[in-house]
Amino acid sequence: MKMGCNHDVQSRLKKIEGQVRGIQKMVEDERYCVDILTQLAAVRAAVNKVGIMVLEGHTKGCMSEALSSDNKEEKVEELMGVLSKFLK
Repeated sequence: MKMGCNHDVQSRLKKIEGQVRGIQKMVEDERYCVDILTQLAAVRAAVNKVGIMVLEGHTKGCMSEALSSDNKEEKVEELMGVLSKFLK
């Protein structure tokens, strides 16, 4: 992954970590379930965004290089496996 993208991913993961800690506190404080579910949805969306960023970095970097080499089919299969796991 490119260094600039790595910084963005780490920054987003730290924000997600803070969100999760906030949700833990909400549960401890027995906050309204709808509020907790709303925050869980926000965390899920944030995690998906990070996944897209990592996938984009992989596709633009590693996949671009691999497609110009002899192991194209292997790399495409790898990408399809990753996409299958990510989209579940």
